[in-house]
This record gives sequence, structure tokens and C-alpha cells, in this order.
Amino acid sequence: MRGLALLPIDVINPLDFPEADRLLRFIPAMTRKIRRLKQRAKKAEVPVVYLNDNFGRWHSDFRSQVQYCLSDESLGREMVKQLQPEESDYFVLKPKHSGFFATPLNMLLREIGARRLILTGIAGNFCVLLTANDAYLRDYELFIPADCVASNFERDNRQALELMQKILKADIRPSLNIKFPRNSFAGN
Repeated sequence: MRGLALLPIDVINPLDFPEADRLLRFIPAMTRKIRRLKQRAKKAEVPVVYLNDNFGRWHSDFRSQVQYCLSDESLGREMVKQLQPEESDYFVLKPKHSGFFATPLNMLLREIGARRLILTGIAGNFCVLLTANDAYLRDYELFIPADCVASNFERDNRQALELMQKILKADIRPSLNIKFPRNSFAGN
């Protein structure tokens, strides 16, 4: 899987939006799966690019966003503790739902040689779906492991995954079924 990158979407998140209580029940299982997937990706030297909303905090950078989401009052604190970026990870703050809209993501992916993307995170029926759509329009091959994506409602998540599989040709196999050959980073 040369030219592969892992993109966790909106996992650095305080979960302080109105419908977050509906999403919270899915977060622990999704977080464990993404953490394991990221560990396997890092071992195979697959680059990780965090795509994250700035949650209206226009005066912050990504590191400030992580610290904000780790605060005691953050409902997303446990998720962020388990999924926080490492020094070697990339990050892109996005102003809207798609990771490609008004960001340098496409340029970054080309720079690191990524043509295959593994999308994970929240919400499957919103930011993951819109990022997947924009990636598909740019000819990226998509892997969206069904166990690494969550939405407010199970039905919405399932429908979004089915749509991404059917229309965007995304491979939605579970994360454990994604194989990482050694040295899959495009630059090696």
C-alpha cells in the first residue's frame, strides 16, 4: 500500500456541541479502534494527517486546540488523550466540514506522496463523508474502516458508509482487515 496516509478527522474534539450526547456512546469503541489502527500505521511508517475543525477558535493553533480539548471540562478528553498527535504527525485545521475546503490538505498529501487515504473519525455522516467526497473528486483511493467512524445515530453512520462504498468506491472493511506492509510510506 505505497502512497498511503491515515487521516483522523475531528478526533481532537471537546464534544461540546448540542448533539454530542448522542455521539458519546460510540466514542470509546471508535477511539480504541482508531488508536490501534494508528499504532499499526506508525509501525509501517504510514504518515498520519490530523484534520480538525477549529471549533470557532480562530486565534488558536493545533497544539492549543489539543490542550483545550484535554481540559477537565472537555467531554472529549478521554478520546483526545488516547488519540493525541505525535511529534511526527501532520495536522490541518479546517474552517468547514471537508478537510479539503480552503486548506492545504491536497498539497500536503501530494508532497508526502499519498494517493490512498484511510479516513477515520467523526462524524461519519458529515465531516468524514464530505472529506471522502472531495478526496474522491481528486482521484484518491479511499479506505474508510466502518469501525473507526461514528455519527450521532447508528443508522446515519451505516447509511453514510454505504453511500461512500457505493458512490465513492470506498473500501469500508473493518480496521483489523487493513494490511500495512512495512515501509508503505511513499518516500521510502
